[in-house]
Amino acid sequence: MYGRSGKGAIGPRHGPGGAEAGDNARDGGDARSQKQRMLAGDAYLVDDALLTELRHAHVLTDRYAALYAGDPEAAQQVLHELLGFVGNGVVIRPPLRVDYGWNLRVGARSFVNYGLVALDVAPITIGEDVRIGPNVQLLAPTHPLDASTRRDGWEGGKPIIIDDNAWIGGGAIVLPGVTIGTHSVVGAGAVVTRDVPPNVLVAGNPARVLRRLDEPPADAPA
Repeated sequence: MYGRSGKGAIGPRHGPGGAEAGDNARDGGDARSQKQRMLAGDAYLVDDALLTELRHAHVLTDRYAALYAGDPEAAQQVLHELLGFVGNGVVIRPPLRVDYGWNLRVGARSFVNYGLVALDVAPITIGEDVRIGPNVQLLAPTHPLDASTRRDGWEGGKPIIIDDNAWIGGGAIVLPGVTIGTHSVVGAGAVVTRDVPPNVLVAGNPARVLRRLDEPPADAPA
């Protein structure tokens, strides 16, 4: 990435993949900073200021991983410094990889297994009571289809939302702009390219609805 030079219940934003970003990016005369462009959802370049924030996030993720086993209380403090919002009872097993961190929000009681990659150039919102398996990728960045614009370093992003009580199986990939509906399950290894409605099971590449989950399964506890 560096060679390039939701939900009211979850709390406020602290700050601010795929193809598509910025085929009309060369709009000279825009006085906004690159970070302001990124926060607005417009095409932007990773300048020195953004690169400094990227590196700071890497420092914090490494510190979190180093503290996690031996000093979980200190690790949790680092996690709160890194992320835009962390709800009560959240567990995130390192390693965790983010671009900025402040654009990632995790709701109460959610559990994230080892190896989450959350590229948060656009907001990534993980709801409450969500379960995320190991090595899941939440990829908000987009890149231009036009080769010359892409070579010049322009990129963009689209928000990702994982609604309450969803379950994302290990190794799944969620692409820019996707919302996973409440109570839905994404099978291991799925590539989710479009919105998933509530109460469904999806799997495959690209992910497709296999069945609805509105009725409790036969093996549900009484």
